[in-house]
Amino acid sequence: MDSVLLLLLTLFSYRTGGNRLFRGSSPVGLDLEVDADLSVVFRRVDPRFLSVTIDASLASNEKFMLLLRSQRIRTLAKALSPAFLRFGGTKQDFMVFRPKRSQQLNADEPCSSTGLPWWLEQRLKEDWTQQKLILLKEEQQNQYNRVHFTELTVDLLHSFSSCSGLDLIFGLNALLRTADNSWNSSNARSLLQYCESKQYNMSWELGNEPNSYEKKAGIRVDGYQLGVDFTLLRKMMAESKLYRDAGLYGPDVGQPRDHRADLLKSFLQSGAEAVDACTWHHYYVNSRNTSLHDFLDPEVLDSLALKIQEVLKRVKQEAPGKPVWLGETSSAYGGGAAGLSDTFVSGFMWLDKLGLGAKLGLDVVMRQELFGSGHYQLIDNDLDPLPDYWLSLLYKRLVGPEVLKLWAVSDSGRTKRVRLYLHCANRSSYTSGAVVLISMNLSRKPARISLPALLSGSTVDAFVLQSGLPGKEGLQSRSVQLNGVLLKMVDDKTLPELSGARSPPAEHVLLPAFSLGFFVFSEARAPACR
Repeated sequence: MDSVLLLLLTLFSYRTGGNRLFRGSSPVGLDLEVDADLSVVFRRVDPRFLSVTIDASLASNEKFMLLLRSQRIRTLAKALSPAFLRFGGTKQDFMVFRPKRSQQLNADEPCSSTGLPWWLEQRLKEDWTQQKLILLKEEQQNQYNRVHFTELTVDLLHSFSSCSGLDLIFGLNALLRTADNSWNSSNARSLLQYCESKQYNMSWELGNEPNSYEKKAGIRVDGYQLGVDFTLLRKMMAESKLYRDAGLYGPDVGQPRDHRADLLKSFLQSGAEAVDACTWHHYYVNSRNTSLHDFLDPEVLDSLALKIQEVLKRVKQEAPGKPVWLGETSSAYGGGAAGLSDTFVSGFMWLDKLGLGAKLGLDVVMRQELFGSGHYQLIDNDLDPLPDYWLSLLYKRLVGPEVLKLWAVSDSGRTKRVRLYLHCANRSSYTSGAVVLISMNLSRKPARISLPALLSGSTVDAFVLQSGLPGKEGLQSRSVQLNGVLLKMVDDKTLPELSGARSPPAEHVLLPAFSLGFFVFSEARAPACR
């Protein structure tokens, strides 16, 4: 059968909720058989597993923090709750708190009154486009200007996070050093005192990618000293009634290789007891020389497993039982790859990272970034959601924190182009006992997935994401369809209805070429999910 005709039939089945997608055989493509263990939970992640960041570069000029008062961005952020919101990144280590009593918001301001006039929002969006060019030049020249921020930055951040139902983590500057190269904590102490005076519940980090300090600032801080610095910060927090039990996370080291692995080891030896979770960063590729092929390459996706296992092994050796988080992550480092990191194809890296991270032992994965200066953001410069936002929203709505064991074998052995993970379904959306099959097809051909008896007897809700444009060129589209319907906001306060295509029990499900899918088996009655 012609592949274009097959694709049209597939889309028609989704739009009409018909059975073609779930019955019969696939004339072309991959055949996989799936088996699962629904009796016990294999792993359990934090309910805020999928979390987000806002890059500290947004505060490079404090006026841009006002964008966080936009009703549109607050609607989009709130839909991703529960989650952590990390404020940090390269710029955090060049930020200095300079309080001005005139630059404060009313801490009692209700969320319903925090708006932004349309004309001011438009002006800020236009100016932000130009500001991004300045920030890009800084990064390319590896010369970062110091930024002074006032109470206004903190007030706006806290208002945004609390009104959006997100748990704020604020990244402190670790490059403020004394003559003996220990951390100068005076500026951080001033900030903590202000936040406590406003009764801001929040958590903390110290420094970003310390492995690159010498390159960025000509300062070398070894892991042991960094652990000592974190211990000092923990002591400062212990002096505060509000922050004595607050979270502290670090060291936010780059993905382990060479001296970075040594830095993580020595940090854990001196600072493990100070932190509540060990954080590290991961990107698959370099934004300056990557390609569409990389974003669809199973070998590139598989490389993450080795990095996760290496970090987990190191933490287990030095600090057994310490949770491990991906404290910052996306597709391509260096700000993301334009036309790739901000398009539909990025979803394969993102969804596979979520599935693999939960399966292998990460507790939290923080997506760089919700909104900001890079090309890997979830919300673009016009405050419109990009494909990875819709993917993240579906994940939040459908996927629960319980990971289940799954085995998949194709007719030609194991295939790496169809990638599958299994969780209990989110109990806010489905009754107990339901499970969700997280799936992605990196192939140009559809895949037929044969279900075990434990699943084939259940009604199925299919949520399949495909590019908003046809053909392979559509992989670089900035629009996305859910079951054939283009996704877009109804208005600044309203998201579209995200409905699945419901079908009766079937022995197979079909995953279209170049698609991302969630298949919810609402009547699976999984003992692990009750």
